Amino acid sequence: MRYRRFRAAAMPVVYPTLLAIVVVTAIGVDIGGAQAAEISLLASNAVKEPLPQLIPAFAQATGHAVHLRWGGTEAITKRISDGEAVDAVLIAAPNIDRLIHQGKLAPDSRADVAKSPVGIAIRAGLPKPDVSSAEGVKQAVLAAQAVAYSSGPSGFHLQKVFEQMGIAEQIKPKTKQPPSGVQIADLLAREDADLGFQQVSELLHAPGIEYLGPLPPEIQQVTIWSVGLHPATPVPDAVKALVQFLTSARAVAIFQRAGMEPAS
Repeated sequence: MRYRRFRAAAMPVVYPTLLAIVVVTAIGVDIGGAQAAEISLLASNAVKEPLPQLIPAFAQATGHAVHLRWGGTEAITKRISDGEAVDAVLIAAPNIDRLIHQGKLAPDSRADVAKSPVGIAIRAGLPKPDVSSAEGVKQAVLAAQAVAYSSGPSGFHLQKVFEQMGIAEQIKPKTKQPPSGVQIADLLAREDADLGFQQVSELLHAPGIEYLGPLPPEIQQVTIWSVGLHPATPVPDAVKALVQFLTSARAVAIFQRAGMEPAS
């Protein structure tokens, strides 16, 4: 199959040069002498806050342009599995492994970028429940009028947690699991739910909600977010330079501000 790059739907992220210079100074990854290239990157919404802060710095440092598109992990996995071709994919690590196994991403190309826990939030203005323990989370879920969780890794985990708590069937009529890629914060903000669960990075700074914190340790699950390369990418060196940039030790602070931690 001929390799096709997206263009019309994927516009490059453009940010002020001053910001790019500041972040380049802070991160300081040296990619010497590489010829400028255009990279198509399909990434999970989980990294939608930190990635746009890093991409301008990468472009300033290397001359490479990154064309970003977003989606949910499961939706992206299906698109790549169905044959959509991009230079690189950034989604949950198990899904990267699945696509590598299918031959849709290059063997041994997985590079872990960051990790994030599952968080809890409520609609702004509602009383804050005590979610510092598993029992507190259980009571908050039982008391909520509507509970929303994602169709990605955090949502799959919450389904197991509710089953282990013995409340899955009881709360089923009031749970909402929107399609892959839909932000739980948006459901809370427009009052479609009053309690929601998703990756911390997708809740921490979202408007119209109150972030309560991560799930308690006894029911927590941390997701690793990874990059995989398409086997037919015409710009493998540029993509590898991007991976080096995103996994740089000096990029840690930007991921941490979004509620994420280094993958290693």
